[in-house]
Amino acid sequence: MAKNTICIWYDKDAEAAARFYAATFPDSAVTAVHRAPSDYPSGKKGDVLTVEFTVAGVHCVGLNGGPIFKQTEAFSFQIATDDQAETDRYWDAIVGNGGQESACGWCKDRWGVSWQITPRVLTEAMAAGGDEAKRAFEAMMDMKKIDVARIEAARRG
Repeated sequence: MAKNTICIWYDKDAEAAARFYAATFPDSAVTAVHRAPSDYPSGKKGDVLTVEFTVAGVHCVGLNGGPIFKQTEAFSFQIATDDQAETDRYWDAIVGNGGQESACGWCKDRWGVSWQITPRVLTEAMAAGGDEAKRAFEAMMDMKKIDVARIEAARRG
């Protein structure tokens, strides 16, 4: 077991979320499903309590904790993409599976978990600094899903 693991609170669908992530992102898998040994405030003995999984190599635990806590943008997965096709594939998988678009490369999955689908070209432009970063940043600000060609054009000026 990893020394540090991200624990994500779900109402009741941690296993469905983990299986979706495993089917969507490379280097992802569901590694264990644990059932409650007895009744608990939001579930019964035998219900799925926790799910161990990885998302793009990051170890996570999904906890079916009930409806008391909701997801916010204060936590997000950031997935680096190499091109528009990969950006589209992940974005469309998340949004097309009951999720919703947000702004600047952010979207939410159907469980309320936030994702940043971030083409490397945008990250590289920001790291370059100066006018190149400013142009790329300003181009990004009116996007939902990131348009790689527009970011590349902005980088060139």
